[in-house]
Amino acid sequence: MTLKVPLLRPYFDSEELEEIKKVLDSGWVSQGPKVKEFEKEITKYLGVKYAIAVTNCTSALHLSLLSIGIKNGDEVLVADYTFPASGHAVLYCGAKPIFVDVDLRTYNVNPDLIEEKITERTKAIIPVHTFGQPAEMGKIMEIAKDNNLQVIEDAACALGAKYKGRYAGTIGDIGCFSFHARKGITTGEGGMAVTNNKNLADKIRKLSVFGMTPAWEREKTDKFFIPEFVELGFNYKMSDITAAVGVAQLRKLKNIIKRKHNLAKHWNEKLQEIKFLEAPFISRNVIHVFQSYVALVDKHIDRNKLVEILKKKGIQTQIGTYASHIQPIYNSDQKCPNSLEIFNRALALPMYYALKKDEIDMAAEILKETLEKFA
Repeated sequence: MTLKVPLLRPYFDSEELEEIKKVLDSGWVSQGPKVKEFEKEITKYLGVKYAIAVTNCTSALHLSLLSIGIKNGDEVLVADYTFPASGHAVLYCGAKPIFVDVDLRTYNVNPDLIEEKITERTKAIIPVHTFGQPAEMGKIMEIAKDNNLQVIEDAACALGAKYKGRYAGTIGDIGCFSFHARKGITTGEGGMAVTNNKNLADKIRKLSVFGMTPAWEREKTDKFFIPEFVELGFNYKMSDITAAVGVAQLRKLKNIIKRKHNLAKHWNEKLQEIKFLEAPFISRNVIHVFQSYVALVDKHIDRNKLVEILKKKGIQTQIGTYASHIQPIYNSDQKCPNSLEIFNRALALPMYYALKKDEIDMAAEILKETLEKFA
């Protein structure tokens, strides 16, 4: 089936090829100087001291949790409406994710529900900046401070987003970003952990390379030494080939965000003409980067059937993300009714840099006609 309007399409041009060629010509294709360059550019962009490039955001979350000492028997509060990577990272540490319900408007964790979930085993909070809209970090940080908890921001979707003038991912103890194909900038797969805490940064970096000194660091010294493995690390390092794409992509981020703001505005206008579909809510004091444009269908609409019908008509849509507490892997007894409602009603509409407004117009018209038949 040929899609008239796909859900996404990554934006590449000759710059990515040029950066990759530099790496291939250098002969150093594993983690090396290009990764260092990418990390440096991320620290400059976000205004943080340290950035550690890894294989994906899930590994960034996992290492971040380990770096703050999360272990077997601990509990970590997690925003319920999120891709399961957030909860999985907690399980990887032997800890238990405790899911907190979200705000029905923002899709982000509801700060007013956090404290009732805190126990003597609670060690950290993972707020998620859902689809690129920052969570209410002011209230979250106050709660964390009052209860001696650390905060790891799941900013997978939110590179470039801001909360009250501060970049998402730079407000908590550690921020974790994704460069998956659907994210604002992409390296295919890839992730980054950022922090202003040197001890945490050193811990994350060491754990990302088996618990040893990285090869590129050893390469730069004339002294020969054989690394020792004193703790259980992981092979989570990013390659220079991947980082080369990231370096080129990061240069495009400002224009990508600007373009998506314009496309989101156009979608908002079109959705005013469509019954049974609610445009995404934007909080005050934030800059939303629209990693995805996710609307809510009316409660009486069969969202899954709608996705099927639209695809047959050439318009690719998708669910938003997941209500974590209902996933069998977690065996959770938490109740998160807002998250569950959003999970059943959310509809991700096409959103990517190269998307044209007339394509939005066509998709909106098909969407309008299809929804009217549900009435």
